[in-house]
Amino acid sequence: QMQLVESGGGLVQAGASLNLSCAASGRTFGSVAMAWFRQAPGKEREFVAGITWNGRNTDYAYYAWGRFIVSRDNDKNAMYLQMNSLKPEDTAVYFCAADRRAFRAVIVTTENYFGSWGLGTQVTVSS
Repeated sequence: QMQLVESGGGLVQAGASLNLSCAASGRTFGSVAMAWFRQAPGKEREFVAGITWNGRNTDYAYYAWGRFIVSRDNDKNAMYLQMNSLKPEDTAVYFCAADRRAFRAVIVTTENYFGSWGLGTQVTVSS
């Protein structure tokens, strides 16, 4: 199972940017799709963005389109989430997750497809 560690969260004002990182251990990183999820207080965890194993395809939740960019560097075993124009409603714990299946052709968006999770990094956006 892959070990995942998120970093880069913090407290920012509305309109600011943050760049989250997800560091992965294990030789399988380059063969699995990755995703970011988030969980706000009192709410269920939800999909934010995903990227295929080779980085060629990405997908976003409707609220992330045009503001967030997901990317990965397989040589560094890392995934990133550039978040721009942050809003107070983006406040949440952000988690990275690894797909259970290698070389999946599509990006899946539901939690049960992901077998490895990090502990999360807190993002707080003040108004």
